[in-house]
Amino acid sequence: MKPGWRAQPHSEVVVSEEDGVRSLHLGGEHIQSAMRIDAPDDLELDYTRTMMAFLLFHPRPRDCLMVGLGGGSIPKFIYRRLPGVRTRVVELNPAVITAARSLFNVPEDCSRLRVELGDGARAVHEANASCDLLFVDGFVDGAQVPDLVSEEFYAAAYRALRDTGVLVVNFFGHDRRFDRYLKRIEAAFSGCVVCLEAREDGNVIVFALKGAPESITWDELRRCAAKLEQRLGLPLERCVPGLRKMNRWTRSALMLSAGPD
Repeated sequence: MKPGWRAQPHSEVVVSEEDGVRSLHLGGEHIQSAMRIDAPDDLELDYTRTMMAFLLFHPRPRDCLMVGLGGGSIPKFIYRRLPGVRTRVVELNPAVITAARSLFNVPEDCSRLRVELGDGARAVHEANASCDLLFVDGFVDGAQVPDLVSEEFYAAAYRALRDTGVLVVNFFGHDRRFDRYLKRIEAAFSGCVVCLEAREDGNVIVFALKGAPESITWDELRRCAAKLEQRLGLPLERCVPGLRKMNRWTRSALMLSAGPD
């Protein structure tokens, strides 16, 4: 990690409940995570379901590193529904871990899921080719954590992945600095980047791909989405046409590699 970088101060953790949904807030009113109390292992928020669209590009991950725990929606889902994946979560705020364990049904540590107290940015810088799936979802009351959006961080994210892997990053669609962050990711991943809007939440999910082919056909994407939706109950079939909005494509395929300048 570069000298002078520092972890962000701990934010106040607040938990609310409304209409059978329990929500986690960090440093303000923005919802960081949500869980339907009678379906604790489901993905309640649309942006979390959209983040799982990484499976269209990398369907068989083995090792996941996750920066930021929140209420633990995604690590819980992976733990319950993708038994072949080992997940390591790094969370800076001890109160978040306490809330996730006690109020959001995050399982205790085991061979397939480990939650650590620590600096997620530092963990990525130290994770040299140790994972093939990297999730980054770090906010404080709706604002991106600076250490998680720098050029140095995205370069480290590329190095953290094995020869074939995917970085998944959650952004607020209205963030005026989104284009700046996206350019940094594109620079780190040689332009092999796909964006997908979450329909209900206004978020934009960025998938940065390492070791991906130049393109993937729409027929292949639709077949993959249908199989995953049937197996996991995720609304991935609707994601396929959404990929046309912010990315390069032809009539037959979604382009994954960078286009000519």
